[in-house]
Amino acid sequence: MQIADGLEMLELEMKLSGRTMMIHPVIVSDRDYWTLIDTGMLGQATDIISYAEQAGITKKPLRSIILTHQDIDHIGGFPGFLSESGEALFEVYAHEADRDVIDGKAGLIKFPPENLAAELETVPAEVRIAFENVFIRPTKPNVKQLLTDGMVLPVGGGLTVIHTPGHTPGHVSLYHQASKTLIAGDALVIHNGELQPSSPYSTVNMELALQSLEKFTPFDIETVVCYHGGLMHGDINKQIAALITNK
Repeated sequence: MQIADGLEMLELEMKLSGRTMMIHPVIVSDRDYWTLIDTGMLGQATDIISYAEQAGITKKPLRSIILTHQDIDHIGGFPGFLSESGEALFEVYAHEADRDVIDGKAGLIKFPPENLAAELETVPAEVRIAFENVFIRPTKPNVKQLLTDGMVLPVGGGLTVIHTPGHTPGHVSLYHQASKTLIAGDALVIHNGELQPSSPYSTVNMELALQSLEKFTPFDIETVVCYHGGLMHGDINKQIAALITNK
C-alpha cells in the first residue's frame, strides 16, 4: 500500500509460536535506491521482494536495511536478502544497544534458545540454515552503520531516528519528514482501531517504553505506521499525548 510518494507499507501474514498475525514492514523509495525498514519473519524476504517487484521498486538497487530492533519478526527475513556468498550488497543499520543480538554475538533477549530451536524446526531447511549461519554461528557482523537518537538519514528526503527504548534496549522509531509519517516499529500498536503503547507482554521494560512515547511529541505526525496494527491517520499527536497522560 502506498502511504505517500516514495513510502510503501507492506502487509504480510506471519506465524510465530503457533499464532498468526499481520506485520507491516515499510519501504522508502528514492529516485535511485530503495530502503527497507524491517525484514519480517523467517523466509519472508521472498514476499517482500515480490511486493517490491510488483510495485516496480526493484528496478533500483536496495541501498539499506534498517532494523528497528532485535525481535525475530523484524530480523528473521534478513538472511534472505544476502547474496549466495552471504554478502550484503547494502548497508545495515541498527542501534548499538541491540547490535550484539543482530550480529549474532548474543541471544535474542525475548526468545530462549529452546523456543528458537522449536521455531526453526517449522521452516524449510534452507531457511533454517541461512538463519543459523547469520544469527547463531556468524562469521562476520551484520550491522554496518549505527543509528543514534536524532540522526537524520538521507533517505526519502530525510528520515529522523528516534531512539525509543523499552520494548527492547535498542528499539528505534523513524519519522519520515516529507510525509509527516511516524514509522513506530513496536513502540506503538493499533488494536481494535485504537492506538496503544507497546504490549507489556512483549516489552522488556514497560516503564521505559512509556517514557519513550514522550520523544514523539516534538514531531508533527499526520500518519503512523505500527508494525502490529498497520496504518492510522488523524490526531496522532493528540492520541499519543493521551497515552502519555494515562501512563
